[in-house]
Amino acid sequence: MVHHCVTSAPICKAEIYVFRAPVAAPIRTSFGTMHDRPALILRLEDATGAYGWGEAWCNFPVCGAEHRARLLESVLIPHVLGKTYAHPEHGLAAIVRHTEVLRLQADEPGPLSQAAACVDIALWDLAARKADKPLHVILGQAGNSSLSAYASGINHPGIAETISRARNEGYRTFKVKIGFGDTQDMQNIHDGLDALREGERLAVDANQAWDLPTALAMIEKLNASPLLWIEEPLRCDRPWDEWKRLAASSRIPLAAGENMRSRESFETALVSRAFGVIQPDLCKWGGLSECRKIAAKILAAKLRYCPHYLGGGIGLLASAHLLAAAGGDGLLEVDCNPNPLRELLAQPFPAVANGTLNLSDAPGLGVEPDLIAVKDFMTFYKECRSSSALPGSN
Repeated sequence: MVHHCVTSAPICKAEIYVFRAPVAAPIRTSFGTMHDRPALILRLEDATGAYGWGEAWCNFPVCGAEHRARLLESVLIPHVLGKTYAHPEHGLAAIVRHTEVLRLQADEPGPLSQAAACVDIALWDLAARKADKPLHVILGQAGNSSLSAYASGINHPGIAETISRARNEGYRTFKVKIGFGDTQDMQNIHDGLDALREGERLAVDANQAWDLPTALAMIEKLNASPLLWIEEPLRCDRPWDEWKRLAASSRIPLAAGENMRSRESFETALVSRAFGVIQPDLCKWGGLSECRKIAAKILAAKLRYCPHYLGGGIGLLASAHLLAAAGGDGLLEVDCNPNPLRELLAQPFPAVANGTLNLSDAPGLGVEPDLIAVKDFMTFYKECRSSSALPGSN
């Protein structure tokens, strides 16, 4: 329904915010450690005063949030200001065209894609607010605002304690980090499975840590386990024949997608039939415009669409609305590690009860960042630009 998605006035203002929230315990993965929780969000406003919020993935490297903010401020926002878009998708398409040569010259397709996704999400939120409709309503027809959710990011030490806390917060499905070596991985998995109660489920995430021989050996050990899925057991750039061989040896569904970066990659993944679960990350690549098309193809292939997400509250709610719009039996990933930027950037933050998160019927994302509450976490800058301040941007 394109008439719901019209941005009929030019974009006249952009505000970029970078936050870093300290955490008591570092967030560890097989490839790196987060010593704070970053977030990069964008507010776009049009000439009527309507506005929308977006977020970019920026967890790595350590300077990732600041770097992507600079890309937004210096490259993308000057191109967006003064523009009118008949549909939010047109904004993303224009940005991609505008940066095609730069992506090649700078060899930075990832950061530019993440900055572009941030703009795309903000344009969709703006359009939904102008239409006075929840975002999932203008994204798709499924209209399922009650979503299954799972607690992600669980790691050693204290896996059983973390699962118990997440259970008390309303979760019934959990995902444990692995990829730290055979002994530790098996301990993490056993600790996770032992902590489950009747009706609860466990997935595991190797974060691209294994080569094919290691993955084959681990899957042989795990095939009798009641795991929901095994996520990223191989690097995302491994040949498709390796993924197919691994899938043929596994009774447990394989999951991947957060590090796929093109329509062609996702379409090849679907054709390969190596995965039971596909996990696009709309803040990493494609925004809502591209990932809603991928989600539809995943469901058409009779596979499970589970959006990947690990960041602040704006991107989480955008992921939730896309899952609601797409339908299917997918689960929403919610990082259960302490992160004030998750809740404070998405107020009122939707609660989880009995494994389910319910979206409100408020327009757009249905949430607002509490900028007053998070001001102490702003360690880089707030960059504000308007079309009147940029000669030639119209």
